[in-house]
Amino acid sequence: MAKIGVEPSLTDVQEALRERGYDVVPLRGEQDARGCDCCVITGLDANIAGIHNTVTSGPIIEASGLTAEEICQKVEEKLR
Repeated sequence: MAKIGVEPSLTDVQEALRERGYDVVPLRGEQDARGCDCCVITGLDANIAGIHNTVTSGPIIEASGLTAEEICQKVEEKLR
């Protein structure tokens, strides 16, 4: 299953993605995003951990204003 990087503060999103079978990695720094198929960030800091510096070729989803379910749906759409 895909490897998804998620900011540590998004615990509900981490749990929801794990329930769907994804390999969830907490994003604490730039190196954590390496090898991720997709990353989920809070949107509070649009460049959290330098992820927008092409560390990952996968899509980056901003969680701002979205529920855990909506984020899971966006992840699934992006990975198709």
